Amino acid sequence: MTTGIDTAKVTRWLAGHVDGMTAPLAFDLIAGGRSNMTFAVTDARGRKVVLRRPPMSHVLSTAHDMGREYRVISALAGTPVPVPAALGFCADEQVNGRPFYVMDFVDGYVLRGEEETAATLDEAARRRAGYDLVDVLAAIHQVDVDAVGLGDLARRDGYIERQLRRWFGQFEQSQQQAREVGVYRAVPLVADVHRMLADRVPAQRGTAIVHGDYRIDNTILSGDGQVRAVLDWELCTLGDPLADVGTLLAYWAEDEPASAPAPVPATIVQLGATGLPGFPSRSEIAERYAARSGRDLAGIGFYVAFAYWKLACILEGVFVRYAARATGTDASDADALAAGVADRAHRALVALES
Repeated sequence: MTTGIDTAKVTRWLAGHVDGMTAPLAFDLIAGGRSNMTFAVTDARGRKVVLRRPPMSHVLSTAHDMGREYRVISALAGTPVPVPAALGFCADEQVNGRPFYVMDFVDGYVLRGEEETAATLDEAARRRAGYDLVDVLAAIHQVDVDAVGLGDLARRDGYIERQLRRWFGQFEQSQQQAREVGVYRAVPLVADVHRMLADRVPAQRGTAIVHGDYRIDNTILSGDGQVRAVLDWELCTLGDPLADVGTLLAYWAEDEPASAPAPVPATIVQLGATGLPGFPSRSEIAERYAARSGRDLAGIGFYVAFAYWKLACILEGVFVRYAARATGTDASDADALAAGVADRAHRALVALES
C-alpha cells in the first residue's frame, strides 16, 4: 500500500487512459515537494510516467487544482517553453480520493542542495543553467495566451492586488486550521507586511503567464545545464510577469556582502546551490532577464519583497500539513517558517524606503 495511491484503482485507470502502460505498476513518492504529492510510476516494461495529486488532508479551497496544472502544461506543448507531455487527467475522486493528472517522465536532475549540484554541474554548466533559467522564464512571459487557449485562465489586470487578497486569505485559513489541530502560534508580521505591500503596489505593466513559483528546483536540468522541463504549475495564472522575476531573485543565493538583500534561507527551502561558483549573480540574472524580455526592472525590489511575503503565507499552510502529516514528509523543520520569511519581506520593504 502506497500512501496517497489506491494501487488497484489507479492501475486500472492508467491502463485505460494512458497508452502503453502495462501492469503491474510501481508507485514511488518523489521526495522534495512541500505541497502536492508527486509519484514516479513504473510499469512492468520499465516505462516511467509521473502522477501528481493534492496532499492527503488540510487542502485549502482553490488550492492544489490538478485540472489547472494539466491544462497549462497541455497548452504549452509546442511552444518554446519546455514542459513534460500531458498524458491524462482524472477528475473522478472515486478513483483515488482526489483528482490527479499524469505526465511524461523527463530524465534529468532536480537540484536543491549544494552537494548534489556540485556533483552534477561543473562551473560552466552552472553558468549555463543560470542563464537558461532566465531565458526560459522570458519565453514563458512571451507566450501569446490567447493563441495557446489560456486567455480565460484568469483576470489579466490587478494581479498584485488579487494576489494580496488571495494569499492573505489562505494564510488566515491556515491559521484557523492550526487552531483546530492545536498547533496555532501568532505570526503578526504577515499582516503587517500585507498592509505595507498593499500601500505600495506598483502599476501593472503588461500581462503574461505567471508561473508563480519559478526557481531552480522547479525545473529539470540536463547535465550540461539546459532546462529540459519546467515543473509545478499549480500557482500559474495570468498577471504581472515581474512577480516571477521577484520570486527567482528571492530564492537566488550568491556569495555577497552581508549588507545585500538576503535570499530565502537555504535551511528553509533546501536551496543554496546557486551560491556555488559558476552561477550568475542576482544582478546578472536581472540584467539577463531585462535584455531578453525588454522589461524595465527598476522597481524589482517590491516584487522580491512580495515573493518573500507570499512564501510566508504558503509556508503557514505547509506547517499545518506537516503537523497533520498530510504530505508524506517529515515535519520536524516546519515550525515558525512563516515568521522567518515574513521577516525577510519586512526587511526588504524597509530597504526600499532607505
